[in-house]
Amino acid sequence: MVTTSGKNRRLKQAKEEAQAEIEQYRLQREKEFKTKEAAALGSHGNSAVEVDRDTVERMARIQTSYRGNREAVLVELLRRVCDIQPEFHANYRVAG
Repeated sequence: MVTTSGKNRRLKQAKEEAQAEIEQYRLQREKEFKTKEAAALGSHGNSAVEVDRDTVERMARIQTSYRGNREAVLVELLRRVCDIQPEFHANYRVAG
């Protein structure tokens, strides 16, 4: 005859074994999911790296262009601002 304490001990042991199996199954499924996710996102990851590389190259070209043209643009801007040639507007009427 099985005693109540022996029965409780066996139930507790069975519960612990079931929890261990559940945890092991969960870890296995999670690992499979991560593998499939990595395979699916692998091509997207390469695209992101390529886009980042392209962005860096474009930014470098823009910076080079900026440095090369900055002085000429400033000189032209100052020339236009400082070269004042007063004249009457076409719609100006002399009162007379």
